[in-house]
Amino acid sequence: MTPSPSTSPNSSPSTSSRASARPIRLGPRAVAALVLISLIGAMAFGWPLLADSSAALTSHSADAPWLFAALLPLLVAVVVATIADSGMDAKAVAMLGVLAAVGAALRPLGAGTAGLEPMFFLMVLSGRVLGPGFGFVLGAVTMFASALLTGGVGPWMPFQMLSMGWFTMGAGLLPGPERLRGRAELLMLSAYGFPAAFAYGTIMNLYGWTIVPGLASGVSFVSGDPLHENLPRFAAYVVATSLGWDLGRAALTVVLTLTVGGTVLKALRRATRRANFEAQVTFEGPGGAPRGEAPHRT
Repeated sequence: MTPSPSTSPNSSPSTSSRASARPIRLGPRAVAALVLISLIGAMAFGWPLLADSSAALTSHSADAPWLFAALLPLLVAVVVATIADSGMDAKAVAMLGVLAAVGAALRPLGAGTAGLEPMFFLMVLSGRVLGPGFGFVLGAVTMFASALLTGGVGPWMPFQMLSMGWFTMGAGLLPGPERLRGRAELLMLSAYGFPAAFAYGTIMNLYGWTIVPGLASGVSFVSGDPLHENLPRFAAYVVATSLGWDLGRAALTVVLTLTVGGTVLKALRRATRRANFEAQVTFEGPGGAPRGEAPHRT
């Protein structure tokens, strides 16, 4: 005869099961790599504002190859460090590739139509599920893949990769990843996605504004001018050139998050569990000791 398994109806899932929806843990090595990437990115975007010569107008447009060369190994470092710190396997990288492909396919759907870019909503939800480390890598890789797909490769591409990486990472840093669910979570993600969509456009404007000469005097970047004089010109440039475009992006992000965000979040969390992002489920008996199925005897 074959006895029943030794687990009892009173046994309960262990902590690893209850925490199966947690974002991927960010270890110290991944944090160091992200900090280094962000510092390099901040310098790449902002150094023309502190330059004291007109060379910024020409040399800033030549930053892209150097920035791209620095960005790629650091992205790999974030992935390797995150996998090492959290004990994940190669399925995690495959999951990143799938989400990046989906995001890249979504981007052309709204390109050129009042800033309606559905990929931003997917990046918010993915960053929430994957956490800040993998979120940053996903955002950067998605923008790289979409540039290859749409033929949008140019000196702006590494700057777009950085901006999208920060955008997705921010969603992974939002509070309550283990306990906040349902409508409250969607409202929080919408409250993040709306201003973050504007922030993405503003950061990218900073790159374009410093390399485009010959604008009107009230909005043109003047290399060598003090920061407090250039910043009002930059604000006027943003309002005049991209405010409406950014509003469309932000509004679509909120609408999609509130309408289909719950379904997408469930699908993403289920996919990460199946991709073995978390520890395997174990069960505890009434006494707290782990219990498994006894070997079958005949």
